[in-house]
Amino acid sequence: MKRLIITVLVLFAGLSAVPAQTSSLYVRGGKNHVQGIAYDAALDRMYLSFTTSFLVTDMQGNVIASIDRIQGHLGAMTFNQADRKVYASLECKDDVIGQGLSDFAKGRSMFYIAIIDVDKVTAKGMDSENNEAFKIVCVKEATRDYHVTGFGLDGREYEHLYGCSGIDGVTIAPKLGRKGGKEYLYVAYGIYGDVLREDNDYQVLLRYDIKELNKYAGTVSFGSFYDKGPKKPLDKTFVFTGNTNWGVQNLAYDKASGKMFMAVYKGAKERYPNHKLYMFDITEKPVKRTLEGVGYDTSKHLVVGTPANPVPGCGFKLGATGMCPLGNGMFYFSENGKEEETGLQYSKVHLFRWTGNPAKPFTKD
Repeated sequence: MKRLIITVLVLFAGLSAVPAQTSSLYVRGGKNHVQGIAYDAALDRMYLSFTTSFLVTDMQGNVIASIDRIQGHLGAMTFNQADRKVYASLECKDDVIGQGLSDFAKGRSMFYIAIIDVDKVTAKGMDSENNEAFKIVCVKEATRDYHVTGFGLDGREYEHLYGCSGIDGVTIAPKLGRKGGKEYLYVAYGIYGDVLREDNDYQVLLRYDIKELNKYAGTVSFGSFYDKGPKKPLDKTFVFTGNTNWGVQNLAYDKASGKMFMAVYKGAKERYPNHKLYMFDITEKPVKRTLEGVGYDTSKHLVVGTPANPVPGCGFKLGATGMCPLGNGMFYFSENGKEEETGLQYSKVHLFRWTGNPAKPFTKD
C-alpha cells in the first residue's frame, strides 16, 4: 500500500499542532471499520478506534501499541492533552449495533465513556479487561433515555426517549454560550433515524466535568456491567438539525473557528436538507424552551436552533468516521474503507483546512 508521510510542526506545552504540509496517513485496522481518531501533538502520534480495538500509531501509520479485545462498540474519541487521556464512547448494546460485540448484554444495554490512559498503552495486543490503562464510567442519562418504553406520540407507542439509540460523538469544549474558560467533556446521543416519528430531529449533547468522570471510573470485568457514574450530567442541550441516521457520529470543537462540528450519516426526511456535517458557534447561548415535535415532553430544555431556524450544515462527505481539529484552521479527517485483498478495514487520515465557505467548507491544504 502506498503511504504518504505526514510532516507536522508541533508546538508543545498544550499549544496547537500546526501542520506544515498537506499529506495523508494510512492505518490498517481489523474486521470492523474505523470510528474515530485523535491526534497527540506532544508525541506526534495518532490514536484510532476500530470498534473493538484501540490503536496507537506513528505518523507513518505504523502501529506502536494497541488494546485489541474491547467488549462492546468503541466509537468516537477525543484526546485531552491536560491529563493525557483519550475519552471515547463505548456501547454495550442488545441490538443490531451490539451483535457480535457485546453478546452478554441480552435484554440489557448500557453506555459508557471509556477513559484510556495513553501513556499506559505500551504494547501491541493489550487486553481491556482488568487494565488500568482502560477504564470506564457509566453514562446513566443516556442509558435511562434509551430504556424508556411505552410512551405515546401521535397515536403510536414508542421506545427510546428522543430517539436515543445510545451515544457516539465526544469532544472537549467550554460551556455552551461562552467563548473560553473551563473545558468539559461533551457526549452526543446516537439517534434512531425512524422517519415516521417526530421526536428524533434534535441532537442531544450531555456535558460532564472531566475530573468528576475520572472519580467514578473503574476497570472492565468481561461479561458484567459496570454501573458507576454521575447520576445526571451538568446539563443537557438539544440541537435542532432535522433527521439523521444514528445521530452524531463524531463531535469536535474547534477553538480556531469557535464552532462545534457534528458529523452524521445523512437523514431521510425529505423536508430537511439532510446534511452530513452540521456546525454552530460555541458562543451561541442555548435558549430554555419546550421541544417542538416532542409531544410527550412539555418541560423546558436548553435548545440551540429550531425547526424554523435549524443549525446550519453542509454536504462535506468526511467526518462520520473521525475528525480532529488541530488549530489554526487545520483538521484531520478519517476516510474509511476495506482492503479487497485482505478484507481488513483501513483509515486514510487526510489533512484539510477550514475555509468557512459552506459551499466548500474544507480544502486539502
